Amino acid sequence: MYSLSVGISRVGSTLPEPVYSLLSGLNAATVGIIALAAVNLAGRAITDKLTLILVFLGGALGMLYTALWYYPVLMVGAGFATLIWDLRWLQNSARRITKLTKILMGKKSSQFTKGERRSWPRKSTSRNTLRSSPHHSVEKPLPSIPHSSERSSLTSDGRTPHYTIAAPRSKFAIMPSNSSSTLPSSTPLPTTTLSSFPSLVTWRLGTILLVLFFLSFIAVLLLRSLLPGVVPRAFSLFSSLYLAGTIIFGGGPVVIPLLREYMVSPGWVSPRDFLLGLAIIQSFPGPNFNFAVYLGALATKGTSVPSFAGALIALVAIFTPGLVIMLGFLGLWQTLEGRAWFQAILRGVNAAAVGLVFTAVYKLWEIGRVGVAAGGGGQPLGGDPWLVFLTAMAFVSGNWFGVNAPVAILMGGTGGIARWAIFIR
Repeated sequence: MYSLSVGISRVGSTLPEPVYSLLSGLNAATVGIIALAAVNLAGRAITDKLTLILVFLGGALGMLYTALWYYPVLMVGAGFATLIWDLRWLQNSARRITKLTKILMGKKSSQFTKGERRSWPRKSTSRNTLRSSPHHSVEKPLPSIPHSSERSSLTSDGRTPHYTIAAPRSKFAIMPSNSSSTLPSSTPLPTTTLSSFPSLVTWRLGTILLVLFFLSFIAVLLLRSLLPGVVPRAFSLFSSLYLAGTIIFGGGPVVIPLLREYMVSPGWVSPRDFLLGLAIIQSFPGPNFNFAVYLGALATKGTSVPSFAGALIALVAIFTPGLVIMLGFLGLWQTLEGRAWFQAILRGVNAAAVGLVFTAVYKLWEIGRVGVAAGGGGQPLGGDPWLVFLTAMAFVSGNWFGVNAPVAILMGGTGGIARWAIFIR
């Protein structure tokens, strides 16, 4: 990535038209692959109607606004939503309110009935009449529950019958076709969790790591907000990528729109260089976080900070938050994995993060077409039907024909060159 940044920094302001067509084709195929990943992630994250709503709201609200604090607020809100729903706080409160309302309405109706009875003439009804009435059999005893000795005689083979209460099956659950409906009580269910592996980090060390990390996060956030334009470029680069690596959940595609906001808006990286690097990096293996190395080298161009130092600062800043948070939660996982509130929060955060992947698809779609006419800033892929076809081809080939993502992206680049040869040349 560093070598790529050095090469791009020496490229002139205008590229040949075939290169723009190649890059546009790569971007179109990339959008199709990310859309496929979003659909697959949504299929695993949606377990009920609530998570379906959270995935939809995460994607829709993420398209409307982009800011440093916005994405974390969406995910925290989704976590609280599933926490309230799964622990039935809202349902229990509604049940209490309904019960209290019925009690209050019952008191009012009983007072109203007593007032009416005073003006009504009383009818003489004998006690014997009530007993003889089939609707008022007050002295008729309820059927008694048979004794255990009597219940054992109900079976034909002389054994005591086994009574079980079947749990309701969720319509969102997927049951394998060859699995039996019941399991004997002596057969343990095979489970594989993080607690099955030896813990390398104790819960005390994990707590210390998380506390120190969040203190550093607050310190970086305060320095960035209180001293804008005063801190050197190296610290500004570190803080931007450190915050981006902290608040991004859901994988590499989500970080791309945020990196564009942090790198292109301040003028550190030109829109053309950002889009060129984005198109080329899709053909290389590794996570999209490697894109930060490319951006870090370009962001320090023209400053006292060497380009390789900028690439190293970006690498450390973007990867450190995830590694520290993972180690911290590894120490706390054995304590938290069995807690219902923790599982509920993770369910909501995961649903919102998947929704933000759809946001990334939309934002990349809006800037995927590059060329001289785009002015270096990128245009929507929808303006060219051929690029729309390449996006759909990448999605279909990956979903139904099992084509790997790098192969599909290279097919998109080939299609972009074919677009230039057929329609432009």
